[in-house]
This record gives sequence, structure tokens and C-alpha cells, in this order.
Amino acid sequence: MAPSGAAARRRSAARAGHRGDEDTARALVADPDAAVRSTALAALARLGRVRIAEVRAALGDTDPAVRRRACEVAAAIPAVDLLPLLADGDSTVVEVAAWALGERGRADGAVVAALAGVAGSHADPLCREAAVAALGAVGHADGLSAILAATADKPAIRRRAVIALAPFDGPEVVAALHRALDDRDWQVRQAAEDLLQAGGEVR
Repeated sequence: MAPSGAAARRRSAARAGHRGDEDTARALVADPDAAVRSTALAALARLGRVRIAEVRAALGDTDPAVRRRACEVAAAIPAVDLLPLLADGDSTVVEVAAWALGERGRADGAVVAALAGVAGSHADPLCREAAVAALGAVGHADGLSAILAATADKPAIRRRAVIALAPFDGPEVVAALHRALDDRDWQVRQAAEDLLQAGGEVR
């Protein structure tokens, strides 16, 4: 039987993931405490025994920490639709959903469009940065314009955007990289220089 306190139940869920105890982890995935639910879901994923229905249910959880965990788990489960999470009311969930979509490495037009929307207009710069990174990881042509636009965003996003240009080519990409060579941020300049050198381009 699982321990009664929430902290004890969470420890029990964590141990279950390391001890191969699927029954305990599954019993705690619907626990009243959000931290326990999140840990139990992670335990099932660690065991390779998480069910798609469990991940989908967690994506609709009332607690953002559980939704974030579900996004992390769903990164390896393409059958789980993460598109709605890009419009989540919690910015931290949007950030992890974008990361997870980038981890999948492939995306259809609807996902690319949604990522581009986050990259271009989300109020949270961490969400914009994660979306730009995901667009670079996906490498879909429809995401290029959003990445190019992000080269004029905040420094961290500009750096991410320059790196995200790696899968793309064409004159507009080369032009953006050359502009980045004069960026105020040295890391942006370095990333641009590295990409240009890798492509045989010179200033």
C-alpha cells in the first residue's frame, strides 16, 4: 500500500520508476496531489510502460506542472497531439510543449504554423526562444520566415535563431547570417561566423 502523506507517496512513485514497480506507479498516476501525479507519470515513462491515454489525460490536468511533465513524456510519443498545448494559458507549459515538438524532429504544416505563431508573438521570451529552436530542429521550409524574423528579437532569441538557420540555405539565410556578424551580442556573432564558415562562406 502506498504511504499516506503526499511527500511519502511522491517518494514511493519515484522509487517505483527505478525499481520496476509498475503497479505502484500506475496506482499513483491519478493521485490527488499534483506532484505525485507528475512523478508517477515520469516513473511510468522511465519504465517504458506509460499508456497514451495516461499522457493525454495528464495533458489536460488542472495543474501546469503535470501538463509540463506530460509534454516531456509526449516528446517520444508522436501519437499524442501536443498542438493544443502551444496555446496553453501557462507559459511554462507552452515552452515545454515547443521543446517536445522540436525533439520529435518532424512536424506537419499545422504544427509548424503554430510554432511560428509562438515564435513571433508570444509574450514570454522563453516561449519564443523554445519555438524558434523547435522550428530549427524540424527544419520545415514554412518555418523559415519566423526564424528569420527572430534574428531581430532579444539576444538569447537571436542566438537561438541563428543556430536554427543551420538546416536552411538560400540568399535570405546567408544575408541574415551576415547581418548577425555585426550583432551587439558576441554569441550571436560567433554562431553566425561558425555557420558561415561551415558553409564555406566568407565575410
